[in-house]
Amino acid sequence: MDFETFKENLAKDVKTILDERTGGNTTVETRTVDKMNETYDAITVKPEDSIIGVNLNASALYKEYEDGRSYDTIVNSAADVASNALDNKPAFDVDAFTDYDKMKSTLAMEVVSAERNAELLETVPHKNMEDMAVVYRFVLGDTEAGTGTILVTNQMVDNYGITADQLHADAVQNAPEIRPLVIQGMGEVLAKQMGVDDLEMLGLNIPPEQEQMFVASVEGNVHGAGVLAYQDFMDKAAERVDGSFFILPSSIHEILIIPDNGKFDLQSLENMVKEVNATTVDPADQLTDSVYHYDAQDKVFELGEKYVERQAAKEAGIHETSEKKSLLGDLKAARDEASKQVKKDVVEKAAKAKGGEAI
Repeated sequence: MDFETFKENLAKDVKTILDERTGGNTTVETRTVDKMNETYDAITVKPEDSIIGVNLNASALYKEYEDGRSYDTIVNSAADVASNALDNKPAFDVDAFTDYDKMKSTLAMEVVSAERNAELLETVPHKNMEDMAVVYRFVLGDTEAGTGTILVTNQMVDNYGITADQLHADAVQNAPEIRPLVIQGMGEVLAKQMGVDDLEMLGLNIPPEQEQMFVASVEGNVHGAGVLAYQDFMDKAAERVDGSFFILPSSIHEILIIPDNGKFDLQSLENMVKEVNATTVDPADQLTDSVYHYDAQDKVFELGEKYVERQAAKEAGIHETSEKKSLLGDLKAARDEASKQVKKDVVEKAAKAKGGEAI
């Protein structure tokens, strides 16, 4: 069975199962879903007379079919997923959705790769942040299947009669309330993953001043890289690590903070990010292959390579200034010496004119 046939049959058979279960008339249609970091063919399932539905990734399901999973098993599993998602969908006030004054309190921010999402970014309001982009979502609520959100589009902004700048300002104010910032030492994170409260048992009770890696995200760890756009994130992170730091984009869900204390160089950190992305992180969850730096003294966030160039230019400027000062000093000394010699010659000539001898 080729993919197009699979997709058509899947939509038809899932609809049949759901109609039998609910006694209703379920709407099932095929469409292309454009998401951050990925685009896939889907079947969208919605109850009758509802504007809220669930997307089933037909591309991924076909891959399961090619890998040997039976078609009937795939259909029944897809119907179960759709049924569960619709039964547990977050409460949604359609009328409120048309009122920006009500919706702005649900705004959250996410950070994504500008390059990987270039086409989609043309349709949504965003702010560039080096080679990343800040996008905005309305958070509808949590369900058993995850958090329901709606990506804010240019069309929605136009319908609301607001500007992209206003959207950003409202998101900056509300996002930290909806998704609070969490910064933890790597020891704390590992201990929680292992279900251990006593860090000392694992030998992970590292003093804060000796911690070499921190994890920054949000409560719930969903799209936590968005903290990069929080107004006070850089200052809070600098306070936690006691100075400047490198930022490694672990994924769209979290970032790693490495104190800039001379123990790591940019090249090794870049190699680390590229290797982890290539071998460990799902493409849908990848942020970028870049490393970033925050200069706590100059309060500058930038790509790591730009920081290195800026520091080199600064050092060159200091060296040049030092050389200029040295040259000026030499010129002044030479001028003073020449002045002394002129005065001496004048005195000697005056003494000879009087028939005496200069002392």
